[in-house]
Amino acid sequence: MARTQGSHSDITGPRIREAALALFARHGYAAVSMRQIAAEVGVQAGALYNYTPDKQSLLFRLMYEHMQDLIAAYADQDQTEDAAEALRQFVGFHIRFHLQRPDEVFIAYMELRNLSSDNFAQIEALRRTYENALEAILRKGQAAGAFDIADTKIATLAVIAMLNGVMTWYRAGGRLSLDEVEQAYWDMVHRSVTA
Repeated sequence: MARTQGSHSDITGPRIREAALALFARHGYAAVSMRQIAAEVGVQAGALYNYTPDKQSLLFRLMYEHMQDLIAAYADQDQTEDAAEALRQFVGFHIRFHLQRPDEVFIAYMELRNLSSDNFAQIEALRRTYENALEAILRKGQAAGAFDIADTKIATLAVIAMLNGVMTWYRAGGRLSLDEVEQAYWDMVHRSVTA
């Protein structure tokens, strides 16, 4: 199949992913057609299949790339041996990383149900990798007596859920600065894991 005139794989491929990301976040995966994505990019619907086998593969790739970016960015952070400081760093990292990617975060949580079982398993494994990093911090603090946690897995999920809430309401230029929001969340998280 011939490529649409003026189409370049290194330009069109990323534009397709950007358009799909925006449309999935705005309308939901199930409501978006490949024709809509093509129209947004300015190519014919058939041309999309030069870049992705189907809509499911496109959704999976968006989620997979988001999780890979998240895990890599967290791994690049300076790590500390002090559990309380490591938890504070995790809180700040999570908030700031995700605030820059609201569409990716929305899709990563709201569109899991639309993944095939194999794709879901792969994304779930990546999510567990990230969650395990936080749980390791909580276990370390628990072992050192710095944290008082009945169940580190539940605490891990609760902390991440709390931090994800920032994405739904925070707006730059609002009543609180990002530094103030981060500090408030750190205070809440810290109180929730200490006796």
